[in-house]
Amino acid sequence: MPLERIDHYLLQTTDLERTRDWYVQALGMREGPHPDFKFPVVWLYLGDKDVLHVSEGGRNVSENRKRYLGQESQAEAGSGVIDHIAFFGTGLKQMIEHLHKLGIPFQQRMVDDQGLYQLFLKDPVNDVKVELSYANAEAAAAGIKPELTASEL
Repeated sequence: MPLERIDHYLLQTTDLERTRDWYVQALGMREGPHPDFKFPVVWLYLGDKDVLHVSEGGRNVSENRKRYLGQESQAEAGSGVIDHIAFFGTGLKQMIEHLHKLGIPFQQRMVDDQGLYQLFLKDPVNDVKVELSYANAEAAAAGIKPELTASEL
């Protein structure tokens, strides 16, 4: 169940295009491929790795976004626009058992076309959403099924 690295963070914005343009122009990121979540999203890359996910936020979030990710903040500025931080790891089955043992609630999601299995949980001290990402192959090998997949939106 070891976590290996920070994977990405999700920034919610009221202006997807201007946000994308700023990170591309100012920081040298590039827009790259992303899953079809059925809600507006841009993934920005450094090299071959997506490090910043940008989605619409504020008061006008789509119902598909709310259904898949939820929405913790309607903030349109400041650190409240950071929706979650994601870590990538191995040992999905052990992590699920560990979280159950500790009584920590979580949601299970799967991004079909990216080979990604996700657990979403909350830091109960600071109320911050945390995503734990694993390879879909781990879930398949353990017979673990998500509550919702991106393709179902």
